[in-house]
Amino acid sequence: MNAADADMLIPVVVAGVVLLALLTSLVLLLVARRRLRTGLILTATAPIVVCLVGAAVLPWRVPPLAGAALALLGVALAAVGGDPIARWVLRAADGGRTPDGPRGGILVELMSETPADAPRQEEILRGGTTIGYLERIATALAIIAGFPAAIAVVVALKGVGRFTELATPAARERFIVGTLASLLWASAVAGSVALLIV
Repeated sequence: MNAADADMLIPVVVAGVVLLALLTSLVLLLVARRRLRTGLILTATAPIVVCLVGAAVLPWRVPPLAGAALALLGVALAAVGGDPIARWVLRAADGGRTPDGPRGGILVELMSETPADAPRQEEILRGGTTIGYLERIATALAIIAGFPAAIAVVVALKGVGRFTELATPAARERFIVGTLASLLWASAVAGSVALLIV
């Protein structure tokens, strides 16, 4: 094998290793969706951190076909894997004190207008799970497509759409922490892919 063949083989091997790392992380996070375990979450995030650092430091660019496969898997991992990551971070942030609602929101106690009435629970931030998936897909696609400014549009739309529901401290905290965890995960996954296919 001559030097030119070796130079062409290295990016293919790198693409294979990153593809395997993304797939491993995706499988582990699919398992973690059912039961959030810290060890499983950390094990699933480790390959992404290694891929991101490696892609940032090493100058290898993968072939276009491998890049397309990495992009598809990266978007899937950003979207699906972000759900258990965001839920794990939210649980760590509030110690599991805020109960989840049946429609993807959170249950908060609202005081009634008259002192005689008992406080009632209401679900706010409904559809948060679905919105999280969409936000991570949009973020990953924006980064991989080379247009990260689109993330500002995603955040602005989400903030404007949720503004009226952010009256309670629990809602504000959950909104900020969940959004940041979700965006950070999608950016890390998509960034590791984008650095290899540029």
